[in-house]
Amino acid sequence: MRVLFAVFPAIAHVQPIVPLAWALQNAGHEVRVAIHPDATHLVTDAGLPAVPLGARHKLAGVVEFNSNYDRLDTLDDGLSLDSEDGRRWEAQWEMMRNVLSVYNPVLPDLVDLTRRWKPDLVVWDPFCVAAGVAAAVGGAAHARFLWGRDNVAWLRAKSLEHQAAQGLAPEDDPLSAMMSGLLAPYGLKYEEEHLLGQWTIDPMPAGLRLPLDLPYIGVRRIPYNGAAALPAWVHEPPARPRVCLTLGVGGRGRQLFRESGTSFARVVEAIAGLDVELVATVGAGERDSLGEVPDNVRLVDYLPLSQLLPTCSAIIHHGGGGTFAASVASRVPQLVTPMPFWGEAATARYVQDSGAGLVLTHDEFTPEALRTALSRLLDEPSFQDGAASLHREMRDTPSPADLVPVLEELTARHRG
Repeated sequence: MRVLFAVFPAIAHVQPIVPLAWALQNAGHEVRVAIHPDATHLVTDAGLPAVPLGARHKLAGVVEFNSNYDRLDTLDDGLSLDSEDGRRWEAQWEMMRNVLSVYNPVLPDLVDLTRRWKPDLVVWDPFCVAAGVAAAVGGAAHARFLWGRDNVAWLRAKSLEHQAAQGLAPEDDPLSAMMSGLLAPYGLKYEEEHLLGQWTIDPMPAGLRLPLDLPYIGVRRIPYNGAAALPAWVHEPPARPRVCLTLGVGGRGRQLFRESGTSFARVVEAIAGLDVELVATVGAGERDSLGEVPDNVRLVDYLPLSQLLPTCSAIIHHGGGGTFAASVASRVPQLVTPMPFWGEAATARYVQDSGAGLVLTHDEFTPEALRTALSRLLDEPSFQDGAASLHREMRDTPSPADLVPVLEELTARHRG
């Protein structure tokens, strides 16, 4: 069958779909990945065929986040969802609708692609609602692929509950205006699957999923963090416990030092005083802020975590989904300082509740607290046990290869 992936043009959105695309391709299916022209390298670097989608000026501001990490300082916690506290849901739902409309300008290009290439299945990013519409126009089966918790569906459920409680008519639904503009030109009327897919492929562990009554298909998140030429030292057994410090390539991780009031230099000083080897994958600004680099500290611009973490005894990170998944896959205890952007706080709680790590909020993130928490991760065997338990849970989830026959069956059932 022909499978079209429609991906929001950001690194943190592209990398999660790569293992499933590989699995489909390896099973003999034709795969294409539709993405902004300036982000095609994110796809082709993974050995997948990319289809440039839309004019360059469309979504240009989003694509800039891939190369200009200073733009990450403009992000905030407006879409960070705490399902246990729904007081902000109305403001967040309005913000979410605005985010979901960002991808709408490429709908005509997507429709043209589905009509020309005629995919059997369209797998689309939750931020790419236009792809679900294009699939409906082209008669393809279609499913969302999550890269984090399903905040979109949770907020939609809250909005529907509110409408029912208020006795509001369907035409009073604020989502209608957004969706009717997409659907009307093609003679379609809104159905929930246009927003939420005919089903949803979910790589989140069961303990991190939101309580929603939707058709989810679980899949193991295989860490893919891009490719790089690896330095020789990565392959050498470290002389002392290796600790990774990373703040991710998306989200608000790189705001940690500003938000906590603790500088990168002070963090390095605190960790370097332990009998460890610190590998910090941080930006040029942080690297340049150091004077003399201690002998047990390595500063690197980028290394794929899937290659680095198997040699590590602990990791310090911001709670990003990709970093969490790579840590679990490598059985590494985690020290998480969540920088709320999407679901980082929930991820941090899940790690701590699973016994696989500890949490320091950004208010608690001081050199002294960091040093104490890291020492515990390295010295107390229970954290290694918790990391191993999380790893077993991940291994028990169907792999992308296991999912291929399931997708074949669902596609045959739902294809127009």
